[in-house]
Amino acid sequence: MVHSFFLSVTKPPSSFSLPLASLIPSLPSSKMVLSKTASTSDVSIHSTFASRYVCSSLPRFKMPENSIPKEAAYQIINDELMLDGNPRLNLASFVTTWMEPECDKLMMEAINKNYVDMDEYPVTTELQNRCVNMIAHLFNAPLGESEAAVGVGTVGSSEAIMLAGLAFKRKWQNRRKAEGKPYEKPNIVTGANVQVCWEKFANYFEVELKEVKLREGYYVMDPVKAVEMVDENTICVAAILGSTLNGEFEDVKLLNDLLIEKNKQTGWDTPIHVDAASGGFIAPFLYPELEWDFRLPLVKSINVSGHKYGLVYAGIGWVIWRSKEDLPEELIFHINYLGADQPTFTLNFSKGSSQVIAQYYQLIRLGFEGYQNIMENCRGNALVLKEGLEKTGRFNIVSKDEGVPLVAFSLKDNSCYNEFKISEMLRRFGWIVPAYTMPADAQHIAVLRVVIREDFSCTLAERLVLDITKVLHELDTLPATLSTKVLNASEEKKVKNGTVVKKTEIETQREITDFWKKYVMQRKTNVC
Repeated sequence: MVHSFFLSVTKPPSSFSLPLASLIPSLPSSKMVLSKTASTSDVSIHSTFASRYVCSSLPRFKMPENSIPKEAAYQIINDELMLDGNPRLNLASFVTTWMEPECDKLMMEAINKNYVDMDEYPVTTELQNRCVNMIAHLFNAPLGESEAAVGVGTVGSSEAIMLAGLAFKRKWQNRRKAEGKPYEKPNIVTGANVQVCWEKFANYFEVELKEVKLREGYYVMDPVKAVEMVDENTICVAAILGSTLNGEFEDVKLLNDLLIEKNKQTGWDTPIHVDAASGGFIAPFLYPELEWDFRLPLVKSINVSGHKYGLVYAGIGWVIWRSKEDLPEELIFHINYLGADQPTFTLNFSKGSSQVIAQYYQLIRLGFEGYQNIMENCRGNALVLKEGLEKTGRFNIVSKDEGVPLVAFSLKDNSCYNEFKISEMLRRFGWIVPAYTMPADAQHIAVLRVVIREDFSCTLAERLVLDITKVLHELDTLPATLSTKVLNASEEKKVKNGTVVKKTEIETQREITDFWKKYVMQRKTNVC
């Protein structure tokens, strides 16, 4: 319907000297009624790539003086993020990179909830408690019919390990004080293959970290050597269910049995903590008969990463204690915040609720059957990758069939090029495959590692083998001048106590590995 602009106008009083036309606004033409010309200053309706914002550098270290349109801010940041690697092809990470759309929706709907406000969000608190109890039962905690489990959700396994370590330290200190003995020099016994968060705990909370060294062909903690290192100041022995180096499960059962005997002989009460960050959501479904959890009497606490094989995006971990007696009451804070008494044992205060909700979704959505199917698929796809690599005849497989579904492998012959070079060249195909050296005393061994997650299919495994084969062929045909130079330099003789001696094979291999590691690191682009 077209409205008329010709309105009736009452004749103005005689005191008005202005003509009638001046009282009526200028009438637009019919074209102006149907369209509007945009103002050149109205940048909000322009294409971002036609605006000035793409022609000037955005501040990197100081907040800008002026605002920019939301569309431009989004587009510019999104464009820069395209230079990141594809999370789905990041085979270095154990962390979940895919969830169902329904769970994504739940997480987004809860993203503005601060989990610490327990009185305001009681249902979220209830969901966390349900998760704690489900995981405790999964780990065979000795709970009565109506007994609640003792545990807490954390920001990953790093925080969970910090909390478990603090509980062990405080219990040990309390016992030493009661006995009238010194309590200033606590220590933890671990393997040299522990994740860096254990080193952080030891450093931050002043606990000595006593590491069992590795050796070629044996890349996990030796329980016999670990128990030998235990003394009266040992607050716990930390065993790993799923080493990050090769996915292998440490023998927690043997450790438990040996430690029981030592405790009887010495009168000590040294307990065990199981770092099940990677394997805690694998062993119950693939290896239900394996004894590693609360079925063993010395296992007092277990941590697990919900954001690894718990199948939740990054930011959620869990720590479960065997009983209330294993968590000292004085470590629990009771806070009167926002109208309710809130018991809390965390290193953080505020944190999002989304990951807790997502963990509960996965537990009830998949159930035991669903988790078991996913873990069996992961194990099967790891076997496809392993067999494909073995068929090339170029690699030694370092990982074990029983453990976290990953494949760790090293070159049989690294005289011309190294695992670090293969890792670098695979990035051209989009793959992010880490290369690294083993800890002491096996640091001359370099390996590549592929973690098989839920979203890594059989097709992708076959494709990765194909791309690795292409890389090997290309490296085989490249001029070997650089590698030969490195090899010749490494084989030079050294002077020792005035005598010229030839370098050992291990010394030569270490120098070649160090060269390639430094070579690749120098070529990596630094990002501000």
